Amino acid sequence: MRLSFAPALALAPALALALTLGAALPAGAQPAQPPAEMPPAAPYTAEDAAAILDARLAALKTVLKLTPDQEKLWPPVEAAIRDAVKGAIARREARLSAPPPANALAVLALMADSEEARAKSLKAFVAAATPFAASLTQAQLHRIPAFIGLQDASAQMPNSAQLWIFEEEE
Repeated sequence: MRLSFAPALALAPALALALTLGAALPAGAQPAQPPAEMPPAAPYTAEDAAAILDARLAALKTVLKLTPDQEKLWPPVEAAIRDAVKGAIARREARLSAPPPANALAVLALMADSEEARAKSLKAFVAAATPFAASLTQAQLHRIPAFIGLQDASAQMPNSAQLWIFEEEE
């Protein structure tokens, strides 16, 4: 037996027209109104950034499931992360309030300054985190890279811009 879709295809334009005109609506029903435009989003505030950082730090501690001894080593790590984020915010604000760079060399100089500042923040974080990391189990250490944004910790030279501690700079 051979099925033919020709009658159904022939009705398709009529069905589309009926739906467009509302003929297919039950009596008294109104066609759906397009959704109202979304109100503009409130600006991202310093309080928003602080709340997100607090949540990330709490989540990191939760993911690691710190022991009481490890908890004692946590404060310098948290302070280094907070300092890095504070620096990233300051660099972004300075960049946004500065006049545009005059030429490509000025852009490169700004990039170099930013990368140098990130490097200092990373080194401070590593120094603070080294004693803490020495207290972690292999399972805990395994959870850190993906959580902080280091997608491929085995890469030859990952980019520091992918770490969430610097995202406020972007």
